[in-house]
Amino acid sequence: MSEVHGFSPDDDAPIFVISVAATLAGMHAQTLRQYDRLGLVSPSRTRGGGRRYSGRDVALLREVQRLSQEEGVSLPGIQRILELENQVAALRARVLELSDELERARLSSAAHLASRVFAVGPSGDVIAVRAGQRPRMQRSQALVVWRPTSP
Repeated sequence: MSEVHGFSPDDDAPIFVISVAATLAGMHAQTLRQYDRLGLVSPSRTRGGGRRYSGRDVALLREVQRLSQEEGVSLPGIQRILELENQVAALRARVLELSDELERARLSSAAHLASRVFAVGPSGDVIAVRAGQRPRMQRSQALVVWRPTSP
């Protein structure tokens, strides 16, 4: 069904009346009405209620016809296939959104971590300070003796 997924924005413009769409899809106009009633293809409507099909709709009609005639899939089966393909497309789009969001978070986190500087504070704790800043030192009389232990 690459024809349906490989559409351009102009392919969504509802420009074909039912007779033209039927000719382009290679089927009878009554078949298009049936597919519309079943919800397989939902063309746009004019103010007067007339159907207007887009290039994407015509490609979808051709795919429905192919699945029905060449693959022997029933109309309820085709409807389920189309629903699942729409779900897959929506999930793929969501995965891309989440991947982009994750990448932005990683870049932001890396930039944030790269700008952090750590030092030893007055009480011996490790503290975060701004780059170029020294921790405030309190005068202390404490003496630290380090004795290495022998192995």
